[in-house]
Amino acid sequence: MDLLKTSDLSDEQLTYLLDAADRWFRFNRTVRTADDRLKGINVVTAFFENSTRTLLSFDIAAKRLGAMVTTMPVDASSVKKGESLRDTAMTIDAMRIDALIVRHGDPDVPAQLAEWMNAPVVNAGAGAGSHPTQGLLDVATIRRHFGKVENLRVAICGDIRHSRVASSTRALLERMGAEVRLAGPSALMHDDYDGPDGIDEAVTDADVVMMLRVQRERLESELGDAPGEYLSRYGLTGERFAKAAPDAVIMHPGPMNRGVEIDGDLADSERSLITTQVEMGVAVRMAVLDLVTSQKRAVADEKSATARTIN
Repeated sequence: MDLLKTSDLSDEQLTYLLDAADRWFRFNRTVRTADDRLKGINVVTAFFENSTRTLLSFDIAAKRLGAMVTTMPVDASSVKKGESLRDTAMTIDAMRIDALIVRHGDPDVPAQLAEWMNAPVVNAGAGAGSHPTQGLLDVATIRRHFGKVENLRVAICGDIRHSRVASSTRALLERMGAEVRLAGPSALMHDDYDGPDGIDEAVTDADVVMMLRVQRERLESELGDAPGEYLSRYGLTGERFAKAAPDAVIMHPGPMNRGVEIDGDLADSERSLITTQVEMGVAVRMAVLDLVTSQKRAVADEKSATARTIN
């Protein structure tokens, strides 16, 4: 199966992934023996956009389950020679890989690759469209901390317009019964947004406050904010966070710009789940890789069993 967006997941698959992620989270914190359920599986990562957390966590997740991982050097690939994306996909698929993890600036690319390839495709972030594993890890982090998602108040604040995280995480949170509040500068909100311009209203009594960086690389024009202005008007300061619920927590998908969308002391505080999100990212991606390769592994196991019977 492919994982292109969170809506691809049935309720049963969503529950399975969240439960499995929690188990892998605990597993990764123990003195462990290697789990080799993906032994013999070949995973290729192709990141056409820069990444630290997502790329490394997929790599670590795959290797922790015994898979072989190959990182496609995009800048040194035939794409730079003018090879079409379709030909690149067919070339990779002809190598009989077992899963492709792709990040791309075009939100339509993961779905296109899934049409062209036999191997499962996992969307590791596509333009401003979707980032399903980030949505899963955000929800899994909240669920682990609070023991639930339903009826929680979650404020997602910052650059909503350009955030694939906001769309994927919001979709899952609302699907699971949370109240989601979006806020940010009007220039960074969707055109049909009519909520608060700042974040004070969104943060008030919120159980979770998730901040997003301004994706200046995607802006058509500068915001025109002076140094420190964004933090005071739209960022998470101590004074602003004091308006949240007494046991509220802070989240951020990264990369994080301290002193811009979030005060550095808050990011490092006991109320911050930011590093827990990173840790949960490995666990979620272990669960995802296990799921998307399960069908092919089952077929291979059946063939091996048949061959042993014949012999």
